[in-house]
Amino acid sequence: MQEKIKRIFTERFGESDRIRTFFSPGRVNLIGEHIDYNGGFVFPCAISRGNYGAITLRNDLSIKLYSENYSDLGLIQVDFKHLDYRSEHGWANYAKGIIKELLVRGCKINKGFNIAIHGDLPSSAGLSSSASIEMLIAVMMNEIFNLDIPRIDLALLAKLVENQYLHVNCGIMDQFVIACGKKNNALLLNTETLDYTEVKLNLNEYDIVICNSMKKRGLADSSYNSRREECEAALAILNEHIPALQLCDISYPDFVSMKKYLTDSVLLKRARHVITENLRTLNAYKQLLLNDLQGFGESLLESHYSLKEDYEVSCPELDSLVELAMNGGSIGSRMTGSGFGGCTVNLVKHDDFEKFKAFVQNAYKKKYGVPCDIFIANPEDGTKEITQP
Repeated sequence: MQEKIKRIFTERFGESDRIRTFFSPGRVNLIGEHIDYNGGFVFPCAISRGNYGAITLRNDLSIKLYSENYSDLGLIQVDFKHLDYRSEHGWANYAKGIIKELLVRGCKINKGFNIAIHGDLPSSAGLSSSASIEMLIAVMMNEIFNLDIPRIDLALLAKLVENQYLHVNCGIMDQFVIACGKKNNALLLNTETLDYTEVKLNLNEYDIVICNSMKKRGLADSSYNSRREECEAALAILNEHIPALQLCDISYPDFVSMKKYLTDSVLLKRARHVITENLRTLNAYKQLLLNDLQGFGESLLESHYSLKEDYEVSCPELDSLVELAMNGGSIGSRMTGSGFGGCTVNLVKHDDFEKFKAFVQNAYKKKYGVPCDIFIANPEDGTKEITQP
């Protein structure tokens, strides 16, 4: 892929020298869904699929952006004074938002540049293709212009771009793990304090396997923002009886004693998912440390049912993939990402992968008429430069 992105760059921009290349992973969240904006613990890892980028500096203030994955949009050219959101720029808005925010903060980005991107991460699949591009651009700018911005601050900057520039009310998890991920590890992240622990993924004979339903979902166009509003509404009601800054600050026993005040059944279900999912995440972390992979798998399955029934962000395709995975040999399965489509994450024995893949793909295609993409997700480092200047 490194040579491919160089070739794409040269074909598009006519340059073969001075090219610096970077890789920005996607991420899979093992457990802890829809609680990164509720002050809870999440347990994601960066993965070996992602976006590759190549960049060279220009001698003017023009910015030229190209993605092989969105070649129909062609070359997008802007400058430092014209970085506002434009729907027709599609993917490039993620890059423009990062550059604009860095300039607003007074960062010394004093030359234009050419950027080409190509990735093997499916878009709108719940594997954070957007955050991958955001962090790719952020790290490129940080390294090329020697900005010396710490990784966590880059992640926070990218989250701000999502929230204010792209108007997606996401939490910090995606940008954080893509910025700070470590090969062969997951991160147990406290999304309220940003304290995190690197956790070695000793899965023995099991692999993390992703099943892509091929049903695309988009955060801004889904019910993602409304779920956050419902959580805030539930917290406001519970705050009349217990002080808490976030839903995940409320213990389960306190929730049980106070749930009677959530007379709106929707708000009750949303709060119940958030509070129990936070407990499941901490429990799954302990199970992994104790090498209890069966228990870890059961926690994944419990998480899916909570997301399906209480948070109502699953869909028939994801539910079918979970059922097929469990019938096909997985010891744990659940939807991952914001939902309404996208992917499931599974634990499958390495030696059984091909059999598992054939079983799930054949049954899924028979039911929905399309093949699902299935692959092993190896835990990878966060965004990094892969050629030195």
